Amino acid sequence: MDPGNNTGMSKFLLLGFSEDPELQPLIFGLFLSMYLITLFGNLLLILAVSSDSHLHTPMYFFLVNLSFADTCFTSTTIPKMLRNIQTQSKVITYEGCLSQMFFFIFFSGLDVFLLTVMAYDRFVAICHPLQYLVIMNPWLCGLLVLVTWGISFLHSLLETLMLLQLSFCIEVEIPHFFCELNQMIQLACSDTFLNNMVMYFSAMLLGGAPLAGILYSYGKIVSSISGISSAQGKYKAFSTCTSHLSVVSLFYCTSLGVYLSSAATQSSHSGAVASVMYTVVTPMLNPFIYSLRNKDIKRALIRFSGMAALKG
Repeated sequence: MDPGNNTGMSKFLLLGFSEDPELQPLIFGLFLSMYLITLFGNLLLILAVSSDSHLHTPMYFFLVNLSFADTCFTSTTIPKMLRNIQTQSKVITYEGCLSQMFFFIFFSGLDVFLLTVMAYDRFVAICHPLQYLVIMNPWLCGLLVLVTWGISFLHSLLETLMLLQLSFCIEVEIPHFFCELNQMIQLACSDTFLNNMVMYFSAMLLGGAPLAGILYSYGKIVSSISGISSAQGKYKAFSTCTSHLSVVSLFYCTSLGVYLSSAATQSSHSGAVASVMYTVVTPMLNPFIYSLRNKDIKRALIRFSGMAALKG
């Protein structure tokens, strides 16, 4: 079709996972359950940490921000998909598609940077324990979080403004359950060279640099732990990192798996299915990973539950 000047009238269709009517109730129930578990788990973690003064430390301050980002990250895609299934409509407006893509990039970037900041926090705690409270003071913690929000916002704004320059055909079918940047660029009817360059450069810079920072931090942590003489001391030091390391591994492994599987199969549908791992499953599991592997969080949850029961 001739793209012309029809971007404002473009009809975007989110194809989702399957067009089989018999599978729609199953998909709806599955994703509604995962979404509710994600909301409940992350909000409960935020409330438990906020209500316990013993957990008002840098590590848990970053964890609360991560839980908030995960909640918003999932909320940018799943509610729209559930609504489309319920109304038996695949349509999303051009403005709605841009908004969804903006917030998806914003909160996914925020996740990456917060995981990097949390790795730095663990590095300071283990490698410089005597100076931990001096280095990780409230001013620095607030600044680190502010910088992560700022960089994520500017990156998302840049990608969205770049996409505004593209023209789309009158009817655009997106083989995904949300408006994903790469899919949007591929489906544009105008030249996308500059968009692809910005997207790949941003992925290398804003994806590679945080990963390098995490690997560097854990390299120093392993080196510091290996210098501890007692086995009990080594276990105690490493146990403070296991939850964060599990979350980092889950996030990066699922994200990498999505792009490797998409590149191997060349199938947009399989990419949509694989992307469920880091868009839905990872945010859902994060609060449980921190709760099950952290005694302080367990105690805070029990205390919060008791307080809620007494008030009730």
